[in-house]
Amino acid sequence: MPTHASTDVIAGVLSRPDLERLREELPRLAEGCVEAITAEVPGYRRAFSGELGRTIEQAVHQALAGFLNLVTSAGSADPAVPMKPSIDGAYLLGRGEATAGRPVDDLLAAYRVGARFAWTDFSAGLVAAGVDAQAMAGFAGVMFAYIDALSASSVAGHSDALAEAGHTHERRRDRLAAALFAGADLDQLDRLAQNASWDPPATLSAVWLPAEAADTVRRALDERTLRVGEEVTGSDQVVLLVPDADGTERRRLVKRLATYPAVIGPARPWHDVRVSVDRAQRAARLGLGEDVIDCEEHLADLTLAADPQLTGDLRRQALEPLAELPPATAERLAETLRLWLLLQGRREEVAERLHVHPQTVRYRMQQLRELYGDRLTDPDQLLRLVLGLSAPETTARP
Repeated sequence: MPTHASTDVIAGVLSRPDLERLREELPRLAEGCVEAITAEVPGYRRAFSGELGRTIEQAVHQALAGFLNLVTSAGSADPAVPMKPSIDGAYLLGRGEATAGRPVDDLLAAYRVGARFAWTDFSAGLVAAGVDAQAMAGFAGVMFAYIDALSASSVAGHSDALAEAGHTHERRRDRLAAALFAGADLDQLDRLAQNASWDPPATLSAVWLPAEAADTVRRALDERTLRVGEEVTGSDQVVLLVPDADGTERRRLVKRLATYPAVIGPARPWHDVRVSVDRAQRAARLGLGEDVIDCEEHLADLTLAADPQLTGDLRRQALEPLAELPPATAERLAETLRLWLLLQGRREEVAERLHVHPQTVRYRMQQLRELYGDRLTDPDQLLRLVLGLSAPETTARP
């Protein structure tokens, strides 16, 4: 920002009539700055048409007038006071440019072009007024310090506007994520998606993972990925709703999550992602693995755990022929039968899994055939036995 001493120097070498002549030239100078900016900064070639063009031209005029006010106010008690309107105007200009979608680089380029044009014009007037080289250098220093101050204020306005817009955008997406998590109806979800400028994908997959890992993972995913925070899940876990994570994309997602204790739910139509949320949560509760768990790889386990009472009844029926045996014997025979059914009677493989001799397997199967009889040849009964013997023991009724 220009110093009090530097403006005193300029005020001392320019007469009041000289300053007034410069002030009279402001409209012409502002128009010339606008033409130079339009010609040299591509982003502004269309910006100076209509009402927006008049607003920006007025901002240029205000900036130039503010500089002359600064110079003519030398000796005032507070040298920052004359700059305040210009600084405030530059801040509002920066906010407006952000709202219009123009990058801050274009705005800074416009300041540079405008400053160069204004200095060329001002310096010609100074030379005509007989100002010496030292004073000219002082004038240039004050002017470019002033432009730097305006530029900084515009950058601050631009940054603040983007930050506020980003916060608003993120809050709207958070509301959409919470509604999806809650299973809201389609009409409500459509309204929230439109309000958040969120383009719905074909499907969404729910990913449960620790809160501390969520932001890192999210940055590597589709930009439409939504985040459901702990305040909504009611735990130290968050849920990421990942677009179109099926096929090849699902395999990539699994790889990205390989270092995290995450659970991936199935891909479902985006408005029905609550199904994916629930299934992933059930998989997490079952403890199906220590690393990343893909629900699509554990459908049988999830099916058996879906109705504990039903699978408990299946298990009870499957173990019924062993009820009169000592518990340890019943357990050995039940596991032998389960593996025999799963391995389609391949005795050597069953023995290897059980760490026993194949003859032991043969002896046990003789016992089991006596106990189960026709059940071991009836396809429907065999299906019930496989499901019942595979059901978690905790689901069996006492």
